[in-house]
Amino acid sequence: MRISNIFRNFAVEIQIFLIKLSIMDISVLVPLYNEAESLPALHEWIVRVMKEHNFSYEVVFVNDGSTDDSWSVIRSLQTKDSNVRGICFRRNYGKSAALHCGFQTVQGDVVITMDADLQDSPDEIPELYRMVMQEGYDLVSGWKQKRYDNKLTKNLPSKLFNATARRVTGIQLHDMNCGLKAYRQEVVKNIEVFSEMHRYIPYLAKNAGFTKIGEKVVQHRKREFGVSKFGMSRFVNGYLDLMTLWFLNKFGKQPMHFFGLVGSVMFILGLIAIVVVGGMKLYALAHGVRAMLVGVNPYFHLSILMMILGCMLFLAGFLGELIIRNSNERNNYLIKEEL
Repeated sequence: MRISNIFRNFAVEIQIFLIKLSIMDISVLVPLYNEAESLPALHEWIVRVMKEHNFSYEVVFVNDGSTDDSWSVIRSLQTKDSNVRGICFRRNYGKSAALHCGFQTVQGDVVITMDADLQDSPDEIPELYRMVMQEGYDLVSGWKQKRYDNKLTKNLPSKLFNATARRVTGIQLHDMNCGLKAYRQEVVKNIEVFSEMHRYIPYLAKNAGFTKIGEKVVQHRKREFGVSKFGMSRFVNGYLDLMTLWFLNKFGKQPMHFFGLVGSVMFILGLIAIVVVGGMKLYALAHGVRAMLVGVNPYFHLSILMMILGCMLFLAGFLGELIIRNSNERNNYLIKEEL
């Protein structure tokens, strides 16, 4: 029994090695959490589409610490289909972590990401693949133009979220957070998805220099099993993450350009205000006019506060520059082509 297990593990290692050496058309990456009921149907659907279009492919399931039988189902699928691979987290880390680990391991020329709840249709894969390979897109994002979610709790907040994201990022996508996306392999190997930044992968790609980003209207289906894993807090977190990305893109490598500028302006305004307050007191004394003490004047305290805050912001920018100077990524640039 132990010998058979050794041979089986050896065969799996050889298979993975050959996959890495071979040219593969598509990698389907499926992050999931407690979706055991939908996985067999999703796998069967993906396989049917791949065989109909003669794609060479792999399906990578990333089990994000599920508490149901999701990992057992993935194990069962892998024993039946050698194109299936799986990654299992010890606990739930979130969708961004699942995508990050999946991006590191996929080998296909085009990487398709989709949710495991059967709300994304694998029938969209061939057209997404064509748009990347033939039309030259770096990334194609799905647009669920007709949705079957609750209009009050999902549709309306989603529209507001996407309108804000378009305004801030400059990327004209109607549904930036759609789980169904297609990427050129070079894109997923050169971006880092962290925290809850999976909502802004197109923005991460744009910041990395992959600017040809397209959109395709895709089918949205009703959830058949389980419940949604995202609550209303995602909209608050999404807004904060968007501001973080905007700031990092704008001032990530030059923090002094932000903190130093704001701090200097505040310090100068505070200094001018103190001079004005002091000048008014001296003028009153010179002309025998009664005036309040400088220490009692509220404008004096506001001026001191502005000067202190200005110094603190300036020092924050200076410390940021020191941190960037010693960072391993201070000269991390992506080269598109070299002659």
